[in-house]
Amino acid sequence: MSIAIIDAREWQNIFDLRTGGKRTDNLPNIQMVKSVLEKHPYPGDLDPRGNKWVTDTALDLVNRYEPNLVFLTYAQQYYRFRFECPDEAVRQALIDEVFAEVERFSKESGFVPVVVGTGDLVEVKEYIDLSNLEGIGITSHWLTRYAGLYDVSPADWRFLESHAGIEKVVSKKNFIELFSGEPVVADQLPDYLAIAHEEYCFRSTLLRQPLMMSANNYSIPIAGPINGVKSIVDISGRVDEILRDKKVAMIFVEGVGLRDFRLPYAVCSNGKGWYAYENGETQYLTISTGRHQVFAYPPGNRSLSEYDENKEYPFSGYFTAIPSGTIGERFGGKSVAVGNRSMFMHTVTGTDIAIECFARNLSNQGCLGVIHR
Repeated sequence: MSIAIIDAREWQNIFDLRTGGKRTDNLPNIQMVKSVLEKHPYPGDLDPRGNKWVTDTALDLVNRYEPNLVFLTYAQQYYRFRFECPDEAVRQALIDEVFAEVERFSKESGFVPVVVGTGDLVEVKEYIDLSNLEGIGITSHWLTRYAGLYDVSPADWRFLESHAGIEKVVSKKNFIELFSGEPVVADQLPDYLAIAHEEYCFRSTLLRQPLMMSANNYSIPIAGPINGVKSIVDISGRVDEILRDKKVAMIFVEGVGLRDFRLPYAVCSNGKGWYAYENGETQYLTISTGRHQVFAYPPGNRSLSEYDENKEYPFSGYFTAIPSGTIGERFGGKSVAVGNRSMFMHTVTGTDIAIECFARNLSNQGCLGVIHR
């Protein structure tokens, strides 16, 4: 059983992570996490103090719990880039600031850092509106380059083939063949996957529309003692090796790729064939598990709309279970995760304890702490 603690500044409550039912447990680790949450209120996704919050909270948790594996995500600059598109001087200053936080954590904790840039962002040139299709076009709020297509009509094909922003349309069969050998439930995949050219963004929701989106990041940077890492599926295995005799911090810097990475780095592939991971849960899961996870939550999956108030894991977004095979789950020692990317820390890292912002569509609702073990 996993315990969730929500801190909304005015109050704290304890819940069963799977069912959402309230609990009254008061074990030592629960008391410790409650204290950390109370001491470090989350300032907000667009607040300049967002990345400092990650470092401060992580150092406090490290001092109290004494883990050997830490998983960190710094995302404040990603939110600023995506929804504000700052000018170049501000953008460079934000990147300098996040790498200063990475250095501060590494220096004060003594952990060996393995730092991954999740990929560059580019300005959106044009939105691709799929609302007039006779069939159905589905994408998500956060993933913008891929759209799932269902019941495509001849008129829809004419639109798709003539639109300057659409690079290609791939069948379900070809999508599965690209990642052959990976477990897949074919019914969860769209009939076709539409892929946009760089700078073209599928219009997905009536929520905040991004001003910047993931570039076509077929490669991303990684820094640290990572000899032999050629692909993102190699990263967690190398971290497993380092953990045999050293403490390791896996650090993700969101929205930064080869162009602006501030550390000496190696280049690793960020996908397979024509598919490149965007900044999202499948990229994190692939790195954490060491296996391609594109089918875990495939783009354009319309079954997500079937979830209701009876869905398990109500605090975990569209996750209906905690993924297995993650680096924290595999590791036999103590592990923690801290980050300002909501839902990701407690779902894709597998660590004993995770602390993350509890925010939806940039709306700050406090902090979430999860104790898995």
